[in-house]
Amino acid sequence: MNIDTLREYCMALPAVTEDIKWGHDLCFSVAGKMFCVASLEGPLTVSFKVKDDEFDEMSNSPGIIPAPYVARYKWVLVEEVSALSRKEWEHYVKQSYDLVRAKLPKKLAKQHGLS
Repeated sequence: MNIDTLREYCMALPAVTEDIKWGHDLCFSVAGKMFCVASLEGPLTVSFKVKDDEFDEMSNSPGIIPAPYVARYKWVLVEEVSALSRKEWEHYVKQSYDLVRAKLPKKLAKQHGLS
């Protein structure tokens, strides 16, 4: 996985926007709610939300830790991009998107063409 492939995949999902936050993180959002964050400086690291029942196992896997500041919301930080296969990357990024999208208020989802 590299930043260009990740960006291409995220931007192909419905109603996704991107912006840079905190000066050096590329953030992907659905209806204004973040679902994936990638570092733009240094080696590529990526954070995303996982299912509650996957969090402990994922965050204890080699190359993956609980995401600083947002681990309580079941976000993980992939420090070694090679820790996941391309298929796993696509699965977890899409799952994060779906988890965040599912929590959107109906009105907000409708405004973004997601209902």
